Amino acid sequence: MRRTRWRMWAVTVLPLVLAVAAAVARADVGAPAPVSVPAVARAWPVGVRPPVLRGWEPPASVYGPGHRGVDLGAAPGEPVRAVTAGRVSYAGRVAGRGVMAVELAGTDLRTTYEPVTATVRKGEEVAAGQVVGVVEEAAAGTGAHCGAVACVHWGLLRGETYLDPLLLLPPWLLNRGPSRLLPVLGVPLPKGS
Repeated sequence: MRRTRWRMWAVTVLPLVLAVAAAVARADVGAPAPVSVPAVARAWPVGVRPPVLRGWEPPASVYGPGHRGVDLGAAPGEPVRAVTAGRVSYAGRVAGRGVMAVELAGTDLRTTYEPVTATVRKGEEVAAGQVVGVVEEAAAGTGAHCGAVACVHWGLLRGETYLDPLLLLPPWLLNRGPSRLLPVLGVPLPKGS
C-alpha cells in the first residue's frame, strides 16, 4: 500500500513540484537587474528641450519588439551635440543613414545618434555640448524613422545592452521648466515706479 501511494505521489505530484521549481528558477535568472546609469549629460543632443516623439520601450527579449532609444524632434540641418565628453567610436553610414556613436568618458557607456551627418571623425575626443553632426535631410519624409516628422534617434548602450538614454540627463536638465520670479517682501519699490 505504501509503495502504491509513493508511486502515485511520484507520478502526479512530483512532476508538478519540479515544474514549478524550474519556472521559479527561470524567472529569477531572467529578471532584469536594476540599471545604474550616471546622470552625466550636460546637454540634450538636439535643441534646448526637444519633444520626445517616442520614448524608451525595452524589449522583453533580446530580439523582441520594442524601441531601443528615444526619438527627439529635430529639424533637418539642426546641430547635434555630444551630451557629455567622450570619444567618437563610429561615424559613418548604416543602411543608408548616417550613424554616430560616442563612448562616454569615465564610463562603460556609449551613445548613438541617427540619422546624423557627422562633422567629427572616429577617434576624435569631444566635449560636452560640442557639435558632432547635423540632422540629415532624409530625416523627414517617406522612409524615415519617424515618418513625416524629422527626428533624431538617441540610443544608449552598455556593452550590447540597450538602456534608456534619458537616464543620462540630470533632473535639472530633464525637468527644467520656466524660471519663476518670487515677490521680494519687505524691500521698498524703486522711486518712480
